[in-house]
Amino acid sequence: MKYQIIIPAHNEEQFIGLTLDSLVQQTHLPKNILVVNDTSTDGTQKIIDQFCFTYPDIISSVTIQSEAIHLPGSKVINAFNFGLQFISDDYDILVKADADLIFPPHYFETIIQHFEADDTVGMAGGFAYIERNGKWILENLTDKDHIRGAFKAYQKNTFKEIGGLKPAMGWDTVDELLCKYYNWKVVTDKTLHVKHLKPTGANYNKASRYKQGEAFYSLGYGFLITAIASLKLALRKGKPFLFIDYLKGFWKAKTAKKELLVTPDQAQFIRNYRWKKMKEKIFD
Repeated sequence: MKYQIIIPAHNEEQFIGLTLDSLVQQTHLPKNILVVNDTSTDGTQKIIDQFCFTYPDIISSVTIQSEAIHLPGSKVINAFNFGLQFISDDYDILVKADADLIFPPHYFETIIQHFEADDTVGMAGGFAYIERNGKWILENLTDKDHIRGAFKAYQKNTFKEIGGLKPAMGWDTVDELLCKYYNWKVVTDKTLHVKHLKPTGANYNKASRYKQGEAFYSLGYGFLITAIASLKLALRKGKPFLFIDYLKGFWKAKTAKKELLVTPDQAQFIRNYRWKKMKEKIFD
C-alpha cells in the first residue's frame, strides 16, 4: 500500500530534522513527504531544504503565509489542507503528522498491516510518549481508543467520506466520530510508541484555554457530556481549574450560536455514542 505524509510546520527548527530523519528510515518508505512551512521565522526552511536536496524523490515542500498566532486546530489544519493540492491522488493511505515527532522504524510498516488485514479500518495510529526525568512515558491525555492528532493515518476512501479535516479545535475528535458514523473502524496499536518531542499545548496562548469548551460544543456534545468530558480532561492535565474555562468556552460558543462541525444527525449519533461509551465504562 502506498502512503503519503503531509507535515504542517511552524518554527520547528529544533525538531523537524529528527522527524524527517525518522521518516526516511522507515522500513516501508512513503511515496512522498510534503512539508508545509507555515510562516516560519527561524531555520525551519533551511533544514527542510537540506532534506529535500538529500531525498528529492521522497521529500518536497511548499510554503503558506498565515498569522503567527498559534490557535489550536485551525492553523495546523489550514496548512495541512493547503498541502492537499500539491500531492498526487495516487495513494492508499494519507497521513497527517506533526513536525516534532520521532517514529520508530517499523511504524508505518505496522500501520499498513492493520489496513491490509481489514478493509473496514478507516484510521490507524500508535501512542504518543513524552520525556519526563529521562524516561519516555505515555502522554496520557486521551482514551486508549483515540488516535492523537499528532499522527493520523487515514484510508483514502475514509478520508474522503468524512469530508477531510475541519480547520477548528476538535478536528482530531470529529474525524474519528465521523469514521464511526460511516461504519469505519478506528484502530490503535499500543506497541507503536511515537516520541512526542514537544508536549501538547506548548504553543497555545492564554486565549486558547476556552477553545476546548468551544470544541465540545462544536461536536454537538450538549452541556452534560461537555461537563463530564471537561472535568475528565482537566484532571488528566493536572489542572482542575481548567474545568471552569472549558465550561465558559462552551457557553460562549452556545450563546454565539457557533456553527457545529457536524450535521444534526451526526450530532445525535455522537451524543448517543458518547453516552454508550460512558455507560460501558461505568458497568464494565
